[in-house]
Amino acid sequence: MKTILRALLIVALFHTSLFASPSLQKANTYTGEQDISGWVMSEKLDGIRGVWTGKKLLTRKGHPIHAPEWFTKEFPPFALDGELWSKRSDFSFIQSTVMDRSPSEGWKKITYNIFEVPDAPGDFFSRLEKVKTWLKANPNCPARVIKQLPCDGPNALSLFLSQIQGLGGEGVIVKDPSLAYHTGRSPYVLKVKKAKDMEGTVVATIAGKGKYKGMMGSLTIELDDGTRFNLGTGFTDKERVNPPKIGDVVTFRYHGLTKNGIPRFASFMRIRKD
Repeated sequence: MKTILRALLIVALFHTSLFASPSLQKANTYTGEQDISGWVMSEKLDGIRGVWTGKKLLTRKGHPIHAPEWFTKEFPPFALDGELWSKRSDFSFIQSTVMDRSPSEGWKKITYNIFEVPDAPGDFFSRLEKVKTWLKANPNCPARVIKQLPCDGPNALSLFLSQIQGLGGEGVIVKDPSLAYHTGRSPYVLKVKKAKDMEGTVVATIAGKGKYKGMMGSLTIELDDGTRFNLGTGFTDKERVNPPKIGDVVTFRYHGLTKNGIPRFASFMRIRKD
C-alpha cells in the first residue's frame, strides 16, 4: 500500500510541476485616480493569452497549446507574452480553435499579438524593439507587436476607449513604459473597460424552479478571495440544460461590489477553458 501511495504522490507532483503556472505580469484596474500621463495605451484584445517560452506555447496556467508546427516555426528563441486572436467579438471561435488538442484549419485565422518580451532588458520600448527586429528578419512569422499609442492623460484615454468599444473591442491597456519587466499584479499596467468582468470557479449547481424546473437555476461561484455567491442570470436555456460543471472557471459581468464583496448584478458570459 505504501508503495502505491508513494507512486501516486510522485505522479501528482510530476503533474503539478509539468503544468505549473508561469510567472506573468498581470494588469490591475484603472480607477481614474492614477496618474497615467506619459504612459502608453493599446487595445485590450479579447482572445487567449499565449506564453511563448522560447520553445513551446503555453496558456496562462501553464498548459500546452497545441498550435500547428507551421504556426510557431519562425517564433524566436526567447520568451514572449501575447494574445492569440483573430478579430473582435470572435472569442468563441478563438477559444475553440486555440484550445483544441488537434490543430484545425482555424489556426490560419489566428495571429499572435505580442505585448511583452519578458526576458529582455531595458524599458518597455527596448523590450519590444528586440522582437520587432526578429519579425523584420522573419516576415512569415504569424505574429505582430500590438500597436502602442502615447497617452497624454485621462481625456486621451477616454477618447481612445470610446473608439475601441465603438468598433466592438473589449477595452484598453495603459502601461508605464519606463520600467523594467516585472511579474505579478502591477500598478503600472492597468486595464480599462466600461463594463467590468471577473472570473470565479463553479463550486455547486442549484436546481431550477418554475420555468427552469429540470434545468440549472443558478451556480455557486467562488472568487479568488474565497467569497461565494450565486450566479443565476445571463444563461441561455441550452446552457441551463448543459451548465458549466463544478471546477469550471467562468467569466461574468458585474456592476461594482457590495460591502461584503459580492458582485452586483452579475451576469454569466462564458466558460474559460485556458
